Amino acid sequence: MPVWARNGMVVSANPLASQVGVDILKAGGNAIDAAVATAFALGVVEGYSSGIGGGSFAMLRLANRWETVVVDGREKAPGAAKPDMYVDKITGKFNPELSTVGVLASAVPGHMRALTYLLERYGTMSLGQVLEPAIALADTGFILSQTYARTLAYHRDKLRRFPTSVEIFFKPDCTLLGLGDRLVQNDLAMTYRILADEGESAFYEGYVASQIAQTMTKEGGLISLEDLKSYKIATRRPIMGSYHGYTIYTMPPPSSGGIHLIEMLNVLERYDLAYLGHNSSETIHLLAEAMKFAFADRAKFMGDPDFTEIPIPGLISKDYADSLAGRISRFKAVDVQGAGNPYNYLDDAVFPGGKQTTHFSVIDRWGNMVAMTATINTGFGSGYVVPGTGILLNNEMDDFSAQPGVANYFGLEGSDANAIAPDKRPLSSMTPTFVFYEGEPFLIVGSPGGPRIITTVLQVISNVIDYKMNIQQAVDAPRIHHQWHPDKIYIEDGIPADVIQNLLVKGHDVQVGGNWSAAEAIMIDLDSKIIYGGSDSRIEGAAKGY
Repeated sequence: MPVWARNGMVVSANPLASQVGVDILKAGGNAIDAAVATAFALGVVEGYSSGIGGGSFAMLRLANRWETVVVDGREKAPGAAKPDMYVDKITGKFNPELSTVGVLASAVPGHMRALTYLLERYGTMSLGQVLEPAIALADTGFILSQTYARTLAYHRDKLRRFPTSVEIFFKPDCTLLGLGDRLVQNDLAMTYRILADEGESAFYEGYVASQIAQTMTKEGGLISLEDLKSYKIATRRPIMGSYHGYTIYTMPPPSSGGIHLIEMLNVLERYDLAYLGHNSSETIHLLAEAMKFAFADRAKFMGDPDFTEIPIPGLISKDYADSLAGRISRFKAVDVQGAGNPYNYLDDAVFPGGKQTTHFSVIDRWGNMVAMTATINTGFGSGYVVPGTGILLNNEMDDFSAQPGVANYFGLEGSDANAIAPDKRPLSSMTPTFVFYEGEPFLIVGSPGGPRIITTVLQVISNVIDYKMNIQQAVDAPRIHHQWHPDKIYIEDGIPADVIQNLLVKGHDVQVGGNWSAAEAIMIDLDSKIIYGGSDSRIEGAAKGY
């Protein structure tokens, strides 16, 4: 059952972080204060997914202004980055390890600047106040959960390559920390104290910046003091769409998540999914077909909007969705050869202007809302901890397209639109999303999971709107995923065998097993205004309200 509350709610991937956030709400802070405190806490207790060595996207609903704002704290490529920097000069082939392990894989972090911007512009508390709980968690430590211990064990070999990481995550006898052990991060606590005293300037110009720059010089990375000093967040207008009378506000580029969420919802709106049944073979078939079209478009058109012209109005056009739906057969899987042609629909469309990774959702008693997805990319990012800081550096450079048509860690292909360039933001799949009904807040949702973020958010929204599930049922229900290449439906455990057999008959290649992503969502009852929180049972997160 979902957790319910009347005044405020924080739903995150870790109970300790959720408690930090709700304590801030109880102390009189608003949703932005609670979100920033939660983000700092997650950087301690779920540091394998996010932290100030990475980046984030945040979407805010400011109740007193009837305004929705997007804050883009996505990492940027260093000034010395080159399009072919991960291509072997002799073989001409992409070397995936260079873009995933070690400091060369790191882009310029943006999370710290985004958090301080949010707090200074929209919050009510000081940086020291919201950092205090995270400092305590880092200094005194916390007991490793099953999720943390398993993630640590999975990435053991990457971490053991770097002495600064070994000091934190391994015991004095060189064995890995495990379930029930206490993880203490004194260096990170010290860094947080410096930030509390000196503000973001310590990260981008002061002590932390100098430590990062020295590390890059010593280890062969590219981030310079000038890269850190010149980093700027961006404020953007959300992508807006509709689904069966509900209004969707979601993330714009450089995330691909929002555009393709709307694109898929537009296609699926043409079908009576409630009649076809939840996770029936017909419904899964239609979901997979819509996903294929969207991910084919993602590979061709998406990149940093400051560098690439993206046909956004066409991609989110209802008429374009009609053209895609017209290619779907209810009886046979379509062989999608490549992207569609959204340029034909630019004039008819309206752009309203508007588990590696983590997501959390927040609402306060005034109706302010925050959906934030933050990341250091893959588990423990680059694996490298900056000496003397406790900060794990991201490996976000892997989200660029190092070579057109060559897949990254998540199996995603890209084009020149997402090629590496100095000061450019890599393409993302993060999809923090709000859903409204007749102007009233209804859902706050997002998820980690690489490309599966987009399809997870899609299915949570459908579960609530089409199948009238409560929010806990909606985030827990078995999910499917298709990302065009490979041409395969991934299906979680829990889907009946006869459904899978019918999909095979329709010509789908099906892979069954495993769990992915972890939706963290809030639903507001439109009549009673009671707040319901659902934390995905696939992990050890929690919804905390009061």
